Amino acid sequence: MNLVFMPTKPLIILGSARKSGDTAKLVTSLFRKEDITLIDLLDYNISPYDYDARYAKDDTFMEVVELMMKHQQIVFATPVYWYAMSGLMKNFFDRLTDFVTTEKPIGRSMNGKQTFLVAIGAEETLPLGFEEPFRLTSSYFDMEFIATLYCKSSETNVESIIKDTFIARILSST
Repeated sequence: MNLVFMPTKPLIILGSARKSGDTAKLVTSLFRKEDITLIDLLDYNISPYDYDARYAKDDTFMEVVELMMKHQQIVFATPVYWYAMSGLMKNFFDRLTDFVTTEKPIGRSMNGKQTFLVAIGAEETLPLGFEEPFRLTSSYFDMEFIATLYCKSSETNVESIIKDTFIARILSST
């Protein structure tokens, strides 16, 4: 029997163009470093999706996927760029197409994972439809989309009641 170790701490996939930007600050205000596994997509070379699966030799998409497979909770953290997820996050989401083409067993093994969204932007509220790609992608892979936390970029110090409620939803899902 091959048992897969599932850490109880969530995996945060950070997709921002700036390492020290507002999205990273928000993640830092939400989670203690020792309580999470953090992937900064800036640290990975993820090629754009290719229908023929011809990826650069230094493509590191599968390294991120291996970490995803080891975690039950996955938190996508992205700034709002032009009313949508960041380009880094979109490129990552496009590569999830591999899960329905060349990597079907991985796609099937996403079943039962829980996903969350952390977003930050300039507007008072999250743009209409922003969370749909996260919600629908989760559903497609039989993952459960649990919650979204959105903050205006000038408010990266999340009120403790909001922070505690969001974190409690993640922890109660373990």
